Order: sequence, then structure tokens, then C-alpha cells
Amino acid sequence: MTRAALIGDIGGTNARFALVTPDSFDLHDIQTLPCADYPHLVDAVRDYLERIGATGEDAPVEACLAFACPVHDDIVTMTNNHWSFSKRDVKETLGFELFKVINDFTAQALGVPHVAEDERVQVKPGQAEPRRARLIMGPGTGLGVAGLFPGSEAWIPLTTEGGHITFAPTDAQELKLAGYFISRYGRVSVERLLCGQGLLDLYRAHAELHKVPPRYNTPAEITGAARAGDSVAVETLQRFLKIMGDVCGDAALSLGARGGVYLCGGIMPRLIDWLQHSRFQEAFINKGRMREYNDSIPIWVVTAPWTGLLGAAEALHNKEVE
Repeated sequence: MTRAALIGDIGGTNARFALVTPDSFDLHDIQTLPCADYPHLVDAVRDYLERIGATGEDAPVEACLAFACPVHDDIVTMTNNHWSFSKRDVKETLGFELFKVINDFTAQALGVPHVAEDERVQVKPGQAEPRRARLIMGPGTGLGVAGLFPGSEAWIPLTTEGGHITFAPTDAQELKLAGYFISRYGRVSVERLLCGQGLLDLYRAHAELHKVPPRYNTPAEITGAARAGDSVAVETLQRFLKIMGDVCGDAALSLGARGGVYLCGGIMPRLIDWLQHSRFQEAFINKGRMREYNDSIPIWVVTAPWTGLLGAAEALHNKEVE
């Protein structure tokens, strides 16, 4: 009997683990463990395997784990938690014959082709070309941007730092917002606005421009206030989505994303109802002479809860992923 492989999607707060039969995408024994409960990655993996009874002769000998931090060197240091480890040491300590470590947004991108149709919602119509690049974007703790290409034998991920491109205002209100952010941070990237903290900062900027005291202190409070009709919160959320459309449209042009755009992460699935009544689509299309090009590209919001785990399963034996 083929041993199950270990896959994981690990962020600053939680480590999500599962088992999968190699070369399949049937996730099982999915568990989420708080990173703060474990001094080291190895401790979390061992506890997970003990919880599900995958020890001894049943212990996995293959693993692919995705991390929310740079992973190109042997030493991987998490950005938002205390874990730091050597890939070589973890492989040896846990007895893995195959051990792959990938970036978490690379995992998101690689998971997209394996998401079921009922776990994605189309928010803009268009015609996806099957042999062309796909764009994957996701505002969350930061702004993830990745590409995905259909290779002759496997999916080829393109890891980027596209969230750190410069914010470009497109109207008078955004010029004012840019001034607000420049005065506080100097250079302003799109990630500065298009993430959870960015939504909060956008709200504070709008409050200052309207000369009213800010009343809310978390992104969840802002979206809740917007749903309750608070005018500044509504304006903030609408501006967030409009800027998201601008940036997404630019990224689609840069990548040549005729295969479609997929919006992932924790924020966009919660805003599907707002997307349909925002300037997101207008901003995505409004690219001058390239308007028709972007107008043909479909966009989906991915609602699947385990896209990163699916991507880690894809990466496990994908020869395009080291």
C-alpha cells in the first residue's frame, strides 16, 4: 500500500496539515494547529502525525509544506511567527525521502486548477484561453501576486513580488489619498493599501479627509460598519475594491493573463456581494487602448477553504517545482 504524503500550508498564526495519496488531490485528516503552541516546526508535524495515527510504519516519507515567507535558502525564517528551521535538518529529523518547501502563494497558484467549479464564483464574464497564463491575486496579511502557466507536462508557477509595485492614483480622490500615505510612509506600494491593514489605513485616511474621527479599529469592524450603512466605511470599501480592480487589471496586462484571473485569500470571498456593485470591473477594464484586451478576461473569486493544501499536493511531484 502506498504511504500517504504529508502536505501543509503554514502562516503566521496557524499551520494547516493534511495527508494525501501521492499523485492525487483527495485531502484527508485535515487539521489546523496554532503555531504558537509549538517551539519548532518539527514539534508541530510530530504532534499532527500522532493525532491522526500516522506514525511508525505509517509515517509519511514524502512531504510538501508551504510557508508564508521567503523559502529560497536552506534556512527558512517565518515572517510572522517564531519558527526558523533548516530544510536539510527537518528532512533528516523526520525521515523524509522527499521534502519540498514552497512559498504559500505559490501553493495558492498551484491549487487553483484543482479547485472544484462550485468553489469559485465568477465575478466578471469572459473567455479563458486554456493554453495561456493565469493570474492569481489575493489580499490578506499582504498582497500576493502569482502567475500560473500550463506547461507541456505540468503546471509552472511564477512566483512574484507584484504586491510591492508602486501605487498609481487615477483620480483626484486617490491623489489626496496618495498624499496622506506618502506623508506617513514615503514610497507607497499597492500592498500598503490592498491588505487587511491597508483597509484599516484607507478608512483612517478617508476619515481624516472628511474631518471626522475614526470610529473603527479593525478591518472586520469596517466591513461590518459598511454593511450597516456607515458612509465613510462604505466609501472606504468601495475605494478598496476600485483600487483592487486597477491593480488587478495592470497585473493581467503585465502577465498576459488570457487564461483568467483568480482572486484568492481571506478577504475577497467575504466581499463577493460588494464586488458586483463596485467599480472593480470598470477599473479592471479601463486600460485605454487595451480596454478590449482586459474586457475579454474572466475573473473568479476562489471560495475553496484549502486551496493552499491542494497546491502543496500539486507541487509534491511536479517537476517544475523544486
